[in-house]
Amino acid sequence: MSPINLTDLPAEGESSGLPKYEQLRDHVISQIESGALKSGVALPSENRLAESLGIARSTVRQALSSLERDGLVLRVHGKGTFVHDEAKQRLRKSQDLFALIVPETETGFYPSFQRSFEEAAAKLHNQIVVCNSNNDVDKQASVILQLIDLRVAGVAIVPTTLATTPSFHIGQLQKNNIPVVCCSRPVQGASAPLLAIPFEEVGFRAGQEIRQAGHQHVAFMATCHVLATDLYERGFRRAMGRGGTIETFFGSGKPTDYAALEKECGEAIDDMFGKANPPTAIFCGFDSVAETLYLQLAQRGIRVPQDVSIVGFGGTHRGGGIASHLSSVMLDEIGLGIQAVELLSQMRNGQVPIDTSDARELAVSFNGGNTLSAPPSK
Repeated sequence: MSPINLTDLPAEGESSGLPKYEQLRDHVISQIESGALKSGVALPSENRLAESLGIARSTVRQALSSLERDGLVLRVHGKGTFVHDEAKQRLRKSQDLFALIVPETETGFYPSFQRSFEEAAAKLHNQIVVCNSNNDVDKQASVILQLIDLRVAGVAIVPTTLATTPSFHIGQLQKNNIPVVCCSRPVQGASAPLLAIPFEEVGFRAGQEIRQAGHQHVAFMATCHVLATDLYERGFRRAMGRGGTIETFFGSGKPTDYAALEKECGEAIDDMFGKANPPTAIFCGFDSVAETLYLQLAQRGIRVPQDVSIVGFGGTHRGGGIASHLSSVMLDEIGLGIQAVELLSQMRNGQVPIDTSDARELAVSFNGGNTLSAPPSK
């Protein structure tokens, strides 16, 4: 067997940005992928590798341990380290795997976004893995490290918002030559393609529909106060114009913390309808908020849309239950999944640079539903 030669690799912290053990690990993997290292072949001993590379034996041991954890090499006590019989097949499986990281999987447009992503990937003979960050930046970091270990072919990510995603989360994937597509919102400081929700346009479209229905005293509700909700509100106020008055309500929790969402929606309703002149229409930053609000209003005997109108925001797939009846601004989440897979495939094949800053805005439309009507007569 030809010796593994890493003597020309940069030192840790130089151009590769990777420590020596990762450079050694990646080189062995590339040798397996190319066929230079065949199944069952013995690798040089730890001593020989350490001596020829001019690195510590502990560094070599760290690289081999990582390869063993991934099932790419087999270490036999007293005999040495061997390329696993199924190493190439295992690498091929990870190279065919696209990952989707989302802040939730249960509500809004995320289930149909996931479905369209999976269907688009299947057409290219790629499998997918879906990772739920729960909108937790630390959990997202852990997921990213696991995906790097899996050597996935590409990652589409909806970045966290309660604590914003740092640019190095994206950078770590790219350093490992894993393409990344940011969905919904950008990551400040990261150079990656973006499929963006036009948040201000969503708010404007909601306000436009509400104003055209004749409403002037309205409210805006969201689960938390982040950059996206500021843009929603800006567009909403622009559409309502100077003649409109807008009350704002921001929650403190996550959209899937249903107990907190119900409590905060209930408190907002009691605040609004405890006044002599309550709002006649409410724009909600997500369909899950609109659905919870609808139920909380019904419990208090407040009718939708006879007493108050509701406009939400979600995907084109309306599903059943309340969502199918909601008047909502709709995002083309099907197109989002398709475009994300297309971009990952193009970057993987070298057709698009991995660090491109190309940004595309997603199309929005409006579902009339039956929760928006003219304001109640005085």
